[in-house]
Amino acid sequence: MLVLSYDVGTSGVKTCLYRSGESLSLVASALGTYDLTIFPDGGAEQDPEEWWRAIVTTTQALRETHPQELAQVAGISFCSQMQGLVLVDATGQHLRPAMSYLDQRATKQKHDGLETGFKISGMNAKKLLSSLYRTSAVSASVKDPMWKYLWVKENEPEVMARTRWWLDVKEYLIGRMTRRFIMSLDSAFATLLLDVRAPQPAWAARLARSFGVNPAHLPPIVPSTEAVGTLRPEIAAELGVPDTAVVYAGGGDASLIGVGAGACTVGATHAYWGTSGWVSTVTDRRVVDTGAMIATVDGADCGKYNYFAELETAGKCFEWVREHLAEDEINVYLSHHDQTEDTEHQYRSLYDYLSKVISCAKPGADGVIFTPWLHGNRCPFEDANARAMFFNISLETGKTELLRAVIEGVCFQLRWFLETQERKVNTSKTLRFVGGGALSPVTCQILADILGRQVETVASPQNVGSVGAALVALVGAGEIRDLTEATSQLVKPNATYHPNPATRAVYDRQYAVFKTLYRNNRQAFTRLNAAKPGGATRETTK
Repeated sequence: MLVLSYDVGTSGVKTCLYRSGESLSLVASALGTYDLTIFPDGGAEQDPEEWWRAIVTTTQALRETHPQELAQVAGISFCSQMQGLVLVDATGQHLRPAMSYLDQRATKQKHDGLETGFKISGMNAKKLLSSLYRTSAVSASVKDPMWKYLWVKENEPEVMARTRWWLDVKEYLIGRMTRRFIMSLDSAFATLLLDVRAPQPAWAARLARSFGVNPAHLPPIVPSTEAVGTLRPEIAAELGVPDTAVVYAGGGDASLIGVGAGACTVGATHAYWGTSGWVSTVTDRRVVDTGAMIATVDGADCGKYNYFAELETAGKCFEWVREHLAEDEINVYLSHHDQTEDTEHQYRSLYDYLSKVISCAKPGADGVIFTPWLHGNRCPFEDANARAMFFNISLETGKTELLRAVIEGVCFQLRWFLETQERKVNTSKTLRFVGGGALSPVTCQILADILGRQVETVASPQNVGSVGAALVALVGAGEIRDLTEATSQLVKPNATYHPNPATRAVYDRQYAVFKTLYRNNRQAFTRLNAAKPGGATRETTK
């Protein structure tokens, strides 16, 4: 079976063509990019038309190089960024730019909706308890999609008046392909309005109304393996794919990256380092830690949950390094390696370059510590005003120490996630490490050293989201029994990294200081960042 798998990220879409058999083989892939508009007031938006253009151009690129295979595509599936807000009319036409999961401008809506009256942990007691009882979670972050919805309702009532469906990113694309509007179970949970006590997947309608959400805007909920429909003829012609190709519901990145990593059994833990980053552990029960902003999210595998702690700017720190610390050096490196034109190879070469440089710096970066909160933070503390910093720079500090400190800072955050998770669940002693960060053996070793645990990687770790999406389609098509069987047969580790005991003392010292930096600077972050007027900046993220 040939499957087209779309991995729709924050900065671009990776379109992969897979062939299934005794193994899952990548036939070809193409990468398309798009922009992210960042507003100083906390807004973060993308144009859904740019998503669609990237879908079309990458699919057409595969058709040009592999016309016979594209003509035989039987399934289409998605792995995408989550917790976006795409408001569409009855025909599926988007009514405004999509609000990214990074959007944090709905401070007023969150305050009015959750932070008045008698409070527990800073939240309205009745709404907090009702949310926890009905959904096992609470919209405690200004970045949660319900507050985005209410921001539009208050600030753009003409848009809300025309709204028929509240969709997430891949649901918009699926609707455009099939004219059927749904949400996969994991996307529905990510709205934090899924009724987990209902015998079948359903919305918590009364809770939604209590916050001011119209339940009629919430679409039908389906499993990730659901066959949503076939391609509309005009879409099939535009893509160059048969109109008999079945579109499956797919899943969000938080669900399917773990599937692609091979972490599907209860207790399996994986760490992801892409544009964002996280640590996730599979459980067979719902768990929530409101104080640390961690909760289980429904996964692609029904009856299993992902206990999920997220950093929104992991790979973004790498991009920042490229643009502001080492742009000239990296461009020279890319030109010497003939990688100036191919975006995919540029990404690999960026990690190769950074690995080469940071291996010249000592573990601990000569005492320099970097905090990776370039756009606020969610876990284990939620503060939209938190920002990144280099701490403890001296006259002897050089660029190599700064670059290494960035890598170590992201790894310290992942260790913080892991230790916080262990207050509630058992994590695995061996972690799967995936995403672009896992392309670098140096980064893999630093992560193993900082965590003090064995770390495994898989082949093509940057493609695990698309692998997970392809596996969902295979299960949906009946080609394989379930996701556990699919991952055990088709996803194997290809390298193992063992922690180096010689680095333990320096990393423990650095980590202990790292954890104090937010608490010691919280008031300063608020004074500097609580209100920043101004216009928007447009990022082109590659």
